[in-house]
Amino acid sequence: MNMPITVALSKGRILKDTLPLLAHAGIILKDDPFTSRKLIFETSRDDIHVIVIRAADVPTFVENGAADLGVAGKDVLMEYGGNGLYEPLDLKIARCRLMTAGREGWTGQGTRLRIATKYVETARRYFAARGIQVEIVKLYGSMELAPLVGLADGIVDLVDTGNTLKANGLVPMETIAEISSRLIVNKASMKMKHEKVKQLIGLLEEAVANQETGG
Repeated sequence: MNMPITVALSKGRILKDTLPLLAHAGIILKDDPFTSRKLIFETSRDDIHVIVIRAADVPTFVENGAADLGVAGKDVLMEYGGNGLYEPLDLKIARCRLMTAGREGWTGQGTRLRIATKYVETARRYFAARGIQVEIVKLYGSMELAPLVGLADGIVDLVDTGNTLKANGLVPMETIAEISSRLIVNKASMKMKHEKVKQLIGLLEEAVANQETGG
């Protein structure tokens, strides 16, 4: 019985960095996902399809079986917090850090802080573990602006080079987590499509190892 595999990817940097890994596994999309308006892509393997969706939706699609596997940033997985997923492989792509940041001189301490972030649950857990009460201001972008206009004391956001923070007069402070993209697998798919899923995980492991060694 030919049971097809669906892989969920997100747009942007993760998609760009994942395509070479898939190519190593013999999976090449038949249409250009950066220019096509399609959401479902056929590949060079008849038994594997790729869907391209919002990053925050990848764990939902995989946990609920709409996709068998997916690629999601660790930041998204930490915020999602689902337990219906396996996370068998660190793909070591789209690396950055999830950090606190604020204006020069901000200590990250206080009896009650206002923190701007889109990582609401992650930020709440982080400060609670330090015994600090926080009021979360949920923003979807332009995080750096919040401390500058008095909307928040500090922010929790992804930091790559730190140049955007510096350009806006902010400094990175504590690292909450080292972030990279992970392969995630639906638990039922791991049982029902075990051989195919394991084969794909193995090929992606090879691709990651080759990429790390420059092979």
